[in-house]
Amino acid sequence: MYSESDLEGAVAAGVIPQSAADAFRQHIAAMRVAPAVDEESFRLLTGFNDIFVAIAIALLLTSIGWLGGWVKTGLGGLGVAVAAWTLAEYFTRVRRMALPSIILLLAFAGGVAATMVGTLVDINPDWSDQTNALIATGIAVVTGGATWLHWKRFMVPITVAVGAASGVAALVALYVAVTHVSEDGIFPLVLIGGIGTFALAMWWDGSDLTRTTRRSDVAFWLHLAAAPMIAHSVFHMLGVFQGQIGVAQALIVMALYLVFAFIALAIDRRALLVSSLAYVLYALSMLFRQAGAVELSMAFTAFVIGSALLTLSAFWHPMRRAVIGTLGNLGNRLPPVQMPVAA
Repeated sequence: MYSESDLEGAVAAGVIPQSAADAFRQHIAAMRVAPAVDEESFRLLTGFNDIFVAIAIALLLTSIGWLGGWVKTGLGGLGVAVAAWTLAEYFTRVRRMALPSIILLLAFAGGVAATMVGTLVDINPDWSDQTNALIATGIAVVTGGATWLHWKRFMVPITVAVGAASGVAALVALYVAVTHVSEDGIFPLVLIGGIGTFALAMWWDGSDLTRTTRRSDVAFWLHLAAAPMIAHSVFHMLGVFQGQIGVAQALIVMALYLVFAFIALAIDRRALLVSSLAYVLYALSMLFRQAGAVELSMAFTAFVIGSALLTLSAFWHPMRRAVIGTLGNLGNRLPPVQMPVAA
């Protein structure tokens, strides 16, 4: 299997001309009866060996963390971070393996954070709430800085999303330390952070509208990070999952899901639809319950939502063309809409 990154590397190395790479992409698009730009492809597996190596890495890093933590609390995280960076020198820089690279990046960032947490627990296991918030701010900042160094060295696409999430976490923790707000009070700031991450994702997407380079993969992971921040914050502030919701509240949830669907079609990214799916399932099931279908509410909900999502997937291209047509000149700054090629 050859990924977009492999094609990009072959063109950069002069192995094949750009025209040949473009012709190859068009050929694959014709075989799939769908334009490549609308497939939202991202590199996760280069082969089954990725899974084999990922399992081995997970076992090794788990054992290192376990043994190091047994010696001293913060040593486990440090061992994981060092081992993850060392393994990335081969599996990421040399072998360019997708799934192992993602796991190693997450392990490195988690190891850095765990090292600081473990060290501080050894110093004093009982800090005040305000001090804990300030500590969380520092941990998020240092973790974000560590992921930036990892990006400069390895350039794994998910790294930018992890750094963005660390930045949002730092801002939220600092806000809690300064204002002493409750857990419910952080959601407006999380929403702002999610919108900021979404804007960053759109910037990366805008630099590669045809989605043929690594920048598209970076945008994919940023959208995946932004979507739950936006969806969870919005629906939490609406009171979903906080007891029974009324018909009006459920209809608002459904309307918001339609807005998310419009945005997803416009930008050709599906993360918002997936992140908000649990909320719309719950809202629709409540509507069926209040309509009298108590025992079969979940069955009816799954049938309606499943059918709607399959319809959306099947008619994604014509629906996206209709959405882009309503945006005027703004549509020119979004990924192009292409007609599927007949088989």
